[in-house]
Amino acid sequence: MELQIIWFFLWGLLWALFFITDGFDFGIGTLLPFLGKTNNEKRTMLNTLGPLWDGNEVWLITAGGVTFAAFPLVYAVMFSSLYSALMLILFALIFRGVAIEFRNKVEHPEWRFLWDAMVFLGSAAPAILFGVVFANIFKGIPFDGDLIYRGTLFSLFNFYGVLGGLLFLLLFLVHGSVWLAFKTTGALHERSVKAAKRLWPVLLVVAAGFLIASAYETSLYDNYKANPVLFVFVLAAVAALIATRLFISKRSYFKAWVASAVSIAGCTFFGVIGLFPNLFPSSVSPEHSLTAYNASSSPLTLKIMLIVTIILIPIVICYQGWAYKLFSDKEPDAETMPDAHY
Repeated sequence: MELQIIWFFLWGLLWALFFITDGFDFGIGTLLPFLGKTNNEKRTMLNTLGPLWDGNEVWLITAGGVTFAAFPLVYAVMFSSLYSALMLILFALIFRGVAIEFRNKVEHPEWRFLWDAMVFLGSAAPAILFGVVFANIFKGIPFDGDLIYRGTLFSLFNFYGVLGGLLFLLLFLVHGSVWLAFKTTGALHERSVKAAKRLWPVLLVVAAGFLIASAYETSLYDNYKANPVLFVFVLAAVAALIATRLFISKRSYFKAWVASAVSIAGCTFFGVIGLFPNLFPSSVSPEHSLTAYNASSSPLTLKIMLIVTIILIPIVICYQGWAYKLFSDKEPDAETMPDAHY
């Protein structure tokens, strides 16, 4: 039982790491047509994530792999129930990766416009869809005792699901704009700061709305009411969100980005803690819900995976930290930048 609990929260941690790292990529890609006024500025924006974006997606593969290995029944039901939404996310990520690499291959405005549109769609769509999917998981998925999904793709776009998609998008937009403020100079830097300041209050309102709606649309607060000390995680997420704005005002943009990352982790764990022990709750009947206990692999499998994880995950984190440190310098001013890959 202890192994199942450990893997439940490791599952949540891996999703949080993915949202933190790839979240600012989604934000920058979504902001590309709005903040990049010239081709050089758009190249600068993509250069800020160029050495990092593909490494960030390692956490998505890891989170999916852990779902498959530690909770195979959850993986099977999740990917059959949410097949359309997850395939849209997959195709969006593929198009985004291709677009980032292809946009600078031909010196033609229409060519670049096409791939810039793909970067935008390939960033905004996953940001929204991840929010929609996780909000619906928090709310409960309509599947029956035969593990058959009784809804459609459009069933996911209910009020709470759309609110979750908007929350994720705004979290990533603020996260990305703060990263741009940290990494850029000149006019692009000033627009990034202005965007972060304008987006933050909207995020605050939507985050407050999501917390309130969760009390009516989900049973997430049951665990918090049973153990009030858990509310410290909610307060930490709110404090991190407020700290993001304070650090922006102080022009401490890297600290603002770290605070934004903590707020994203806090939002993720708000749901994960509220779900426990459910991994994939059923809205048809609680008896059909898949939990950390009834959907996990054997104890031996979980034990072997834990040993491998304890050894390898710190190595991956250290490597990624080194990569972030290596590419932490600001990008050259967009108007004077030398030739670059993107």
